[in-house]
Amino acid sequence: MTPTQNPTVTVAKGDLDRAAGVERYLGPVVRDLVALAVNGKQAHWHVRGANFIGVHEFLDEVVAHAQDGADTVAERIVALGLPVDARIGSVAAQTTTPELGAGFQQSADTVRAIVAQLDAVIATVYAAVKGLDDIDPVSQDIAIAVAQELDKDRWFLFSHYAD
Repeated sequence: MTPTQNPTVTVAKGDLDRAAGVERYLGPVVRDLVALAVNGKQAHWHVRGANFIGVHEFLDEVVAHAQDGADTVAERIVALGLPVDARIGSVAAQTTTPELGAGFQQSADTVRAIVAQLDAVIATVYAAVKGLDDIDPVSQDIAIAVAQELDKDRWFLFSHYAD
């Protein structure tokens, strides 16, 4: 195998192919999780109305889960020898999350908006789970763990307005 030079890591050609496959699926997950963290914090600061404390405090948990997930996923890509692009401009240009309304929002509107954010991220994560099946089971396990946490957060928030 001919090694490929990265400024910080030497990666064998076969491993580089695997790493590129992992980045193809996990790169979008990182960017969506970063967007969720930023948007979740924005919502946290601006929620108003009924259930304020519960929604306000739980949004901090959603943000923490998104940040932890983004860090774990990004570190997997970097551990395989590729860089991650989660700069704010890249995140803004490439995220699948819907735009979040500006300013203060009533808690019911905030919850619906964050559930929509979670739905977008969950779709990206599940696409990664499926895509990584034949590429790298370790990366797939990481995506599955992220999906589990996001599914739980979505359930908690959706329960605010579900029948």
